[in-house]
Amino acid sequence: MTESTAARKPRRSAGSKAAGTTGAKRTTRKTGTAAAKGSETELVQLLTPEGERIEDPAYAEYAQYVADITPDELRGLYRDMVLTRRFDAEATALQRQGELGLWASLLGQEAAQIGSGRATREDDYVFPTYREHGVAWCRGVDPINLLGMFRGVNNGGWDPNSNNFHLYTIVIGSQALHATGYAMGVAKDGADSGVIAYFGDGASSQGDVSEAFNFAAVYNAPVVFFCQNNQWAISESNEKQTRVPLYQRAQGFGFPGVRVDGNDVLASLAVTRWALERARRGEGPALIEAYTYRMGAHTTSDDPSRYRHDDERAAWEAKDPILRLRRFLESANHADEGFFGELEAESEALGKRVREVVRAMPDPDRFAIFENVYADGHALVDEERAQFAAYQASFAEAEGV
Repeated sequence: MTESTAARKPRRSAGSKAAGTTGAKRTTRKTGTAAAKGSETELVQLLTPEGERIEDPAYAEYAQYVADITPDELRGLYRDMVLTRRFDAEATALQRQGELGLWASLLGQEAAQIGSGRATREDDYVFPTYREHGVAWCRGVDPINLLGMFRGVNNGGWDPNSNNFHLYTIVIGSQALHATGYAMGVAKDGADSGVIAYFGDGASSQGDVSEAFNFAAVYNAPVVFFCQNNQWAISESNEKQTRVPLYQRAQGFGFPGVRVDGNDVLASLAVTRWALERARRGEGPALIEAYTYRMGAHTTSDDPSRYRHDDERAAWEAKDPILRLRRFLESANHADEGFFGELEAESEALGKRVREVVRAMPDPDRFAIFENVYADGHALVDEERAQFAAYQASFAEAEGV
């Protein structure tokens, strides 16, 4: 797999950073819950949907972390998002063709994932959910391994310790506890690396996440909680889950929380660098709420048209994270048509490779689900296996008619 080295340079210590000359836009948003009615929520933003770089001294604390970003690094971030989106689109199409059992699309969340993923150092450790395909890309995990898992022919396909990227977690919210425990171990070892745990707005309602917050705060664990608030926990909207903005929950546990424009890759990169560096310095956990939107279905088994309107998606399409950065690159003369053309060709090659490799994968063993359930076997499992075998055989009989 090829990947950009943009934003992978060794980080300077926070003390060596000069105050940024470019700050973040102070954006306020009315909350949609009755308890918080009339309150305003700040949103850290460094790049507008129109692709304009903006200044606000109020957010210089975060903006300094990308003040010296180079055109090459910006092109690298753009490349990461484009290739991640292409990979995701191919995976969705392959599932529709019956090549994958399921797929959880990241469409619309590329900036949150690439920005935060590129903020990590090689020695940091990442605990994902099941949608962090962009973060996996940043950590050097071959996307083919992700597809093998969703095809059912492997259980992850990569060694977590090789990339410091844990296996995908399907159980909602449990990885927040895993990350906290790992971060406590990092602190006891005296290492200066950080840990980051990803979860969605739906998972924030799980008790595991609250327990992780509490342990992380009490033990001052070097962990960053990165919540991708894509507005919908499958079909459940934010308004039915929380009465305050999610980032404000951190206050009750005694550590800082920040809401960032999750469709702004620069802001996502800057805020995550800030949070990870303070964690590495021993200043404890932080919560980042990346305010973004899931453009597609929750998974390919979901139909979002049953619970949300097309005009909602259209409003978020106007804030597309990839288009936003492209506008900035073009207006700042950081990229030309040659760059975009070469990237399009690379994107096509990636799509072709994904299709060919997945179609060459073996079919999963349909009966593997019955193995290793009980150490000594079980009569009920044997009965279910026999029923399933008869069901499978019925297809062969129908084809022979």
